Amino acid sequence: GVLHEDLRLPLDTALPPKRKKVVLGVGDAKMGAAVLEELGVQCQTGGVVAELMRGIRLHFSALVRGLTAQSAAKAQLGLGHSYSRAKVKFNVHRVDNMIIQSISLLDQLDKDINTFSMRVREWYGYHFPELIKIVPENSMYCRVAKFIGNRRELSEESLEGLEEIVMDSAKAQAILEASRSSMGMDISPLDLINIESFSRRVISLSDYRKGLQEYLRSKMSQVAPSLSALIGEVVGARLISHAGSLTNLAKYPASTVQILGAEKALFRALKTRGNTPKYGLIFHSTFIGRAAAKNKGRISRYLANKCTIASRIDCFSEVPTSVFGDKLREQVEERLAFYETGEPPRKNLEVMKEAVVEASEVVAEVKRRQEKKEKKRKKREKRRLEALAAAAEEPAENSLMETEENDMGAKKKKKKKQQQPEESEPEENGVEEEEEEPLPKKKRKVMAEPEQEEEEEKKKKKK
Repeated sequence: GVLHEDLRLPLDTALPPKRKKVVLGVGDAKMGAAVLEELGVQCQTGGVVAELMRGIRLHFSALVRGLTAQSAAKAQLGLGHSYSRAKVKFNVHRVDNMIIQSISLLDQLDKDINTFSMRVREWYGYHFPELIKIVPENSMYCRVAKFIGNRRELSEESLEGLEEIVMDSAKAQAILEASRSSMGMDISPLDLINIESFSRRVISLSDYRKGLQEYLRSKMSQVAPSLSALIGEVVGARLISHAGSLTNLAKYPASTVQILGAEKALFRALKTRGNTPKYGLIFHSTFIGRAAAKNKGRISRYLANKCTIASRIDCFSEVPTSVFGDKLREQVEERLAFYETGEPPRKNLEVMKEAVVEASEVVAEVKRRQEKKEKKRKKREKRRLEALAAAAEEPAENSLMETEENDMGAKKKKKKKQQQPEESEPEENGVEEEEEEPLPKKKRKVMAEPEQEEEEEKKKKKK
């Protein structure tokens, strides 16, 4: 709002030229600072301005010509919708909600598959208990149990199928020998059918888990390529899920990212005045496992710092690439080598300069590809529209031709009707009699005279 003598003037009306010092009354201090920085105009955001703004907002529909309360409410609603859209970011390729849901489902699937596999082991273990020691892996155990069925029916012919499942000829031979000397009890066909059915469900769940992991990997390479290149897709997705979104993770400081996921231990340590945790979710990365016990805290702090940088690059860059993530990963590797051998790593400034050069080349290539795709899409759209227009014109031309032909046909029929005499109506028996053509008047007179003479002669004879 403008501190103007006459508030009823339109908002785009210029201030009087006599006034040298222009003072704006702005309701928000940030907006006032932005106006001062851009336009060099002094702004006030004091208590009087707030009261004036409140009054202007209350009587805004009366102050602006042609503005009703209803249209002002519609404008406010539209502004709210546009603000919400800007916060949501309608970019389908950079939606981190899908990552949060998929990593949550992945964790749930891990728990469920583990529970169901234990149930299959206990159920089938009554019949073939030696199989658990030979095949300890869950999904493979379910596949083998489904393939074997009744152990008494296992023979040398089934050895090839077992080798395909187990991927080891020695294991397949051990399973065959154990089935011959097993101490398990006999099992009925109905129980075997139920065990095989449940094993099939567990196998399908494990296959779906693999597909979901591939989907998560592809989504992470689109949304957060640097973070996934640095710390891995699964750990990066867990960090995003725990923070709530990629934007929230980018806003966190490195110290928060370091202990993200260890909140319970942190508050317990603060309460009991003990040692605070050194790492949270980033403990699952390979770097901390490779570091020595005395260097785990250092490398976790360094890794959290690099994760923060990577998440900010992914969140706020227009075209995200994995170049920065690869460079940051190299830095962490160098820092690990420095802790072990004492070899000094490269400086961060040098690495980032190289990364910026490489990233600019990659971004230019990506933009070039996008432009090509856009051109092809526009050409396809143009061809489709032309085809639709041509298809719409053809029936119109056909209809015009048909109407013209119909008109010409109707005119010809009218002319023929005028030239031809009217046909007589059919008689009762359905036979039509042909009428003689009407004679002209002169011929009629000539034909009538001899008839009269004949009649006069007949009368004379009678007399």
